[in-house]
Parts: sequence; C-alpha cells; structure tokens
Amino acid sequence: MNKTLTTIIIVLCTSTMTFAQQKKGDVELSFNTGWNVATVSNYVNSSSVPGFQSYRTGWNVGAAADFYFSNRWSLKTKLLFDQKGWGDGFFSERNSDAYPTSFNLNYITLPVMANWHFGRKRNWYLNFGPYAGYLAGAEAPDVNVKVKDYFHNLDLGLALGIGTKIKLADNLKLLLEYDNQGGITDIFKMNEYSAVRNSRGSINVGLTFILK
Repeated sequence: MNKTLTTIIIVLCTSTMTFAQQKKGDVELSFNTGWNVATVSNYVNSSSVPGFQSYRTGWNVGAAADFYFSNRWSLKTKLLFDQKGWGDGFFSERNSDAYPTSFNLNYITLPVMANWHFGRKRNWYLNFGPYAGYLAGAEAPDVNVKVKDYFHNLDLGLALGIGTKIKLADNLKLLLEYDNQGGITDIFKMNEYSAVRNSRGSINVGLTFILK
C-alpha cells in the first residue's frame, strides 16, 4: 500500500513538473488595437448623477508582453494609449453657468495581470490584475475647454479580460480579446460628493509573436 502510494505520488509529481515546464520561459510579444466604450460612475448609482450614465466611444492601441511560468500560467503586462471619459456631462467654472458637454480623458495605461491559459490547446486565456493609468490629456470638446487640471493624473483600478489566440504560423498568432477596466480611485481632484471612477470595456484585435 505504501509503495503504491509512493509510486503514485512520484508519477503525479513528475507529470506535473513536465506539464508545467512545457512553455516555461517562453515570451509572447503582442501588438493590438481596440474599440473602447467608457463611462464613469459613483458607488451609489451612476444614473443618479446627471450626465454620468452616458458613454464615450474611443479606441486603444498598445503592446503587451506575456512571460510564461508554465503552459497554464503567465504574467502579462501591457502599455496602452487608452481613451476614456463619458458623454452628456456638464462643465461649469466657479460662479458660472453649466454647459452640456462630453468629457474626453486620454490615459497611458499599464496593466499587470496574471494570465491563466485554458482549453485543449491552451489557446484561450483569462487574465486579471491591477492597472495604473496616467492622464495624458482631458478636454470638454463641446465647449472647447482643456480640463486636465480638474482631474487627478493617476487612475488606479482592476483589469479583467478574456481572449483567444488563433495560430497563423509557427511563431505568429491572431489575438481576439475582450478587456474590461474598473477604477477604484476618484478621478476628480475636488469632489464633495460620491467618488467618481472610470469604467471601460473594449474589444481588441492584434498579432502575437512567440519569442523563444
């Protein structure tokens, strides 16, 4: 009995180590672009704040590096130009009237995510982790006003995505992905009400190159 148990444990450990090292050390480099749908919300109810329930559409473009620890797990980092914001908001300076406008917020975003690969060929993946965004520019285009000074430069949040990679050649894959980001910090510098946070979903397409 003890010998049988010991044999099973050895076999399982050996199989696990072999399985885990099949892609250990591999690196994938991706370039992608995507279509963004963004808005902002507070923790009470986004629809209770005038203008916060509308969306801004935009795009993102960037690069990603995926560092494999096994054929199931890797660490994925991205660097993105990311368009966020919302529509149908209001802009007013102190003691002035409010004017309807959308708000265009453009970020340089750095997500760092654990990437879990699944499926028979490990061509599907689910990733999750934190992101940090730097506000590169902000404007209220309908009133032609730069509004970057009203917002914090740093946006922190959580990212979640799911996607698949389709083999095109030995070292080349087509990437299809849905990606979502939810902010956890207030984007306004001066806010007497509920914290207002970024929210953004995107559909992305790109190419992945396998580096050995």
